[in-house]
Amino acid sequence: MKPENHPTASTTRHLRRVGLAMSAMLVTTGLLLAPLKTAQAQTQTAANTPLKVGLMLPYTGTYASLGNAIENGFKLYVNEQGGKLSGREVEFIKVDDESDPSKATDNVNKLVKRDHVDVLIGSVHSGVAMAMAKVAKETDTLMIVPNAGSDAVTGPMCATNIFRSSFSNWQTGYAMGEVLAKKGIKRVATITWKYAAGDENVRGFKEAFEKGGGTVIKELNLPFPNVEFQALLTDIAAAKPEAVFTFFAGGGAVKFVKDYAAAGLKKTIPLYGAGFLTDGTLDAQGEAAEGLFTTLHYADSLNLPKDKSFRLNYAKTFKLQPDVYAVQGYDAAQILAIGLKAVNGDVSKKAEFAKAVEAAKIDSPRGTFTLSKAHNPVQDMYLRQVVGKENKLVGIASKSLNDPARGCKM
Repeated sequence: MKPENHPTASTTRHLRRVGLAMSAMLVTTGLLLAPLKTAQAQTQTAANTPLKVGLMLPYTGTYASLGNAIENGFKLYVNEQGGKLSGREVEFIKVDDESDPSKATDNVNKLVKRDHVDVLIGSVHSGVAMAMAKVAKETDTLMIVPNAGSDAVTGPMCATNIFRSSFSNWQTGYAMGEVLAKKGIKRVATITWKYAAGDENVRGFKEAFEKGGGTVIKELNLPFPNVEFQALLTDIAAAKPEAVFTFFAGGGAVKFVKDYAAAGLKKTIPLYGAGFLTDGTLDAQGEAAEGLFTTLHYADSLNLPKDKSFRLNYAKTFKLQPDVYAVQGYDAAQILAIGLKAVNGDVSKKAEFAKAVEAAKIDSPRGTFTLSKAHNPVQDMYLRQVVGKENKLVGIASKSLNDPARGCKM
């Protein structure tokens, strides 16, 4: 005889049938769908909570007007979507980065680790953006750069979660290098602030200009945000180049253009620049800017349907005329919206977010553009000339210019 506590074969089969029946009942009642329901609940929770957008921009100092324009552009797009992106209300948390790289790491950590933002938007200053990108990469936080052109952000520091809605410094400089080379100009001096944006704009310019047969005979610079230009203007006069290429922006651009004209150089040595020289600055520069040529990915007379509606809506909303910084803020919001739509608002899905953005054609006021594999805009660079209070379109300096993204291993 078998011991009483040892089940028979028929008993074993019965227990299996009972177990299967219970499993079926649990599936029917949904108890075995807990993992799936948990994932659905997380997505639902994300949709029901505000999307925290950390705006780390300059609100004081040389670049304050640029920071405000970027914020305005970003908020304009969100407002056009009814105040929501992928069904999520948008909550803005602002930090004034003061265009100070020494404070950047602390500032971005406040947004990421204290405020737990879902996405970082910033900044204007390339040194600040570099610090932001480092933290974004380390913490896997979504980041969209609405201005700073630091080549490294979409070069050696490129990442799945980091995007740019603006330009690389290489692009703006390279485009003008092509223009001057095609004009047959052979000898040029350069002048800029000694920091990443200035250095990289000049390097991009030199690459194209020298490829076209030109020579940079003198490279002048001064510390950011110093605006004491007189000694350097004297150096330019003594060097007697055929033209000058420059990168300045914001308040520094205003003073440089005025000082250049006041020194009498504008009449004898033509001044050319990256477009920031005259974007958002023409009211303050006045007649000193008249006739200046610059290269940029935006102009005031593009005559595109998207640009017309953008400019009208911006002027109605903010009682101001938009500039390139407003466009870049607007497109930063567009990029965020495209990615969020693909992941149903769940910012944790970085790979899916990136895949959607990489495949997108972004309908921008500047004209349609795409993002490269390094997440930098592939876009037309325009040649513009200052006529009155506008940067009038002259033509396309470089068609669909793609930054080489040197060092990107994504």
